[in-house]
Amino acid sequence: MALQPDKEPSIELFIKAGHDGENVGNCPFCQSLFMVLWLKGVKFTVTTVDMRKKPEELKDLAPGTNPPFLLYNGTLKTDFMKIEEFLEATLAPPKYPHLSPLNKESFDVGADIFAKFSAFIKNSPNNRVQEQALLREFKRLDIYLNTPLPEEIDHNSTEDITVSQRKYLDGSRLTLADCNLLPKLHVIK
Repeated sequence: MALQPDKEPSIELFIKAGHDGENVGNCPFCQSLFMVLWLKGVKFTVTTVDMRKKPEELKDLAPGTNPPFLLYNGTLKTDFMKIEEFLEATLAPPKYPHLSPLNKESFDVGADIFAKFSAFIKNSPNNRVQEQALLREFKRLDIYLNTPLPEEIDHNSTEDITVSQRKYLDGSRLTLADCNLLPKLHVIK
């Protein structure tokens, strides 16, 4: 399903607007898809949707659907996870970079942070159980980030690497794992 090498796709990303109804909102799923498209280096347009007064044409385009959703060469894509998979498969090398992480653990390590944060916020101020669960997830992330990845370890070297030197979850480049985790961490911040 790779793209014709000489033709740029027509991509419009619909995301939730902020409180002002115009600027980019604080939706981690919308921000994640924006990051994926930006890292792919593809040209795309962004349409912010004021969720308080959803325009009629959007109700016709994607009835019952909330952003993020995507129009790709005129075809509507509404499932967040499937959009990400579709973009990775369709906007593929050699024209576009591969963004999947090399290490599955890079995806898994941050998977529960936002759910634990949501549970903590909904049950605050007196729920120590949710607070401890959230702190355990942060500790798990911290340990993972500080532990060298297999590709950082030179088995022929006498030097013992005890702390990872990588910049991102999966190494020296941003991947889909970062695109998923960073917007969620921004909301938590």
